[in-house]
Amino acid sequence: MVSDEGATLQGTTTREGFAVLGHAIRREPGIFVLSTLGSVLFAVLTVADAWVLGWSTDNVVIPAFETGEIGTGLLWTVLALFLGVAILRAVGIVARRLGAGIMQYRMQAHTRRAVTRQYLTLPMEWHQRHPTGQLLSNAYSDVEAAWGPIAPLPMALGTVVMMVIAVIQMLLADVVLAVVGLLVFPAVVIANLAYQRLASPLMTHAQGLRAEVSEIAHESFDGAMVVKTLGRESEETARFAHKAEMLRDVNIRAGRIRAAFDPTLASLPNVGVLVVLAVGVSRVTSGATDAGDVVTVAYLLTIVSFPIRAIGWLLGEFPRSVVGFRRTQAVLAATGSMEYGAARIPALESGAHLAVEGLHYAYDPAAPLLKGVSFDVAPGRTVALVGATASGKSTLTSLLTRLVDPDAGRIAIDGADLRDLERGALAGSVALVPQTAFLFDDTVRGNVTLGADIPDEEVWAALRAAQADGFVAALGDGLSTRLGERGTSLSGGQRQRISLARALVRRPRLLILDDATSAVDPEVEARILASLRAGSTDTTLVVVAYRKATIGLADEVIHLENGAVADRGTHTELLGRSRAYARLVNAYEQAAHEESL
Repeated sequence: MVSDEGATLQGTTTREGFAVLGHAIRREPGIFVLSTLGSVLFAVLTVADAWVLGWSTDNVVIPAFETGEIGTGLLWTVLALFLGVAILRAVGIVARRLGAGIMQYRMQAHTRRAVTRQYLTLPMEWHQRHPTGQLLSNAYSDVEAAWGPIAPLPMALGTVVMMVIAVIQMLLADVVLAVVGLLVFPAVVIANLAYQRLASPLMTHAQGLRAEVSEIAHESFDGAMVVKTLGRESEETARFAHKAEMLRDVNIRAGRIRAAFDPTLASLPNVGVLVVLAVGVSRVTSGATDAGDVVTVAYLLTIVSFPIRAIGWLLGEFPRSVVGFRRTQAVLAATGSMEYGAARIPALESGAHLAVEGLHYAYDPAAPLLKGVSFDVAPGRTVALVGATASGKSTLTSLLTRLVDPDAGRIAIDGADLRDLERGALAGSVALVPQTAFLFDDTVRGNVTLGADIPDEEVWAALRAAQADGFVAALGDGLSTRLGERGTSLSGGQRQRISLARALVRRPRLLILDDATSAVDPEVEARILASLRAGSTDTTLVVVAYRKATIGLADEVIHLENGAVADRGTHTELLGRSRAYARLVNAYEQAAHEESL
């Protein structure tokens, strides 16, 4: 027995499912009309088959038994009727399937583009709250599920027309036989409703589990190195297997329900046909009806069940569709997108002037990470950010490149607040090289230019500045060498240097290095920083640094402690007056020395 709550849930899902389809119809009205007309043509011609069959029985088959002859003209007429109906029905099938397919794939493409655009618009803090696997699921399986009902939609609409025409034709052929045959109709409806109410919760649960399986799989693959080096393969396999088995069990339960439903639905019209034939024989014997009418009603009764099943297929897709649509709409409706102004950064040849004023930022409101950070960097100067772990250095670099916005305070470049700049203005003047270098499965050239039209001479110049030209030249195809997924064919230091060249080739006026040479040996790092210093008159450098050699190259050092600026000055000045600073950089140096032993 289905509870009132279950019935309400089913009704809500059905209403939302039709609302989703309404959204698709409004966006693609022409394709929808084409596919629906094709489905209606198929429906009309399917019913016409019954009329042709009944007419042939009365005018060809029965007279042939009575006279023992079949007229050539009648035979060709029957053949032409059946052939014409078959050809037109085939045209309807093609139009229906082609239109439904185009409509479905267009909606999927439109939604995927919208979701992807939204991902690019939303700030990093939003992405940090949502697992990558979930985002992939939103853009792939949820989109497919959302528009799944489009495929059976034209068929369902056409078969409704088929059902109406069939019922009318049955009533016109013989009212008694039609009423007897249609007694199975309520049984078919009840069976379909029972299936929907039993299967809908399971399908909804299965869609949620698909997203969870995707999340675990992506996380395991993304952390493959950690999993393998720590010998956690069996644990990760078990974690994935647990969710996969849950999904399997839910799908099996849904499959069992469908396995019981399909033969039940298919057998009910057949029972009706047997009853119609039994009653029809007695009516033909008594002269109350013709044999052709009995055949017509019996045949129409077999196709009346098809519209019910087609509608059932449509309604059966609604639970997954509603869940997928809700999940994609949650992304599209997400708040926190960055607002942009109309200001531009002046097109100057010198380095940018950076001003940070009263910066506050917190991942957790109860534990602020940055508290009133203020400093400025003159054009062409090099500043090192030094601080203990969790002092806010990397977060500060994210704020300087406006990956996230501060809770309070402002960051200005050449006097312009980052929040007032037009979209894309910051990327044209500022570049960030993170500690973890990400490379695409592309060539060296593609990874440096990222599709921009940059001459090879400039690419090589950037590689030389990053001390990467030597090993790139030694690669098999030079700039055309493919690096593999995430640049796995290169060492960590080589990946960092390619990432640095990617930033340098754009000639940024403000270059931010978040410990971007940590995987490079000190000698190479010194050459890189010396090269950057030599060309620093048109580039302002902000460097998150740990090594004394790196810090010593900076014009000024900003010491961060507990999310605030504890001191600032030259490296020598801070060593002389700040015990905390001296202890910190000496500890870093000692740790680096021990690692090298």
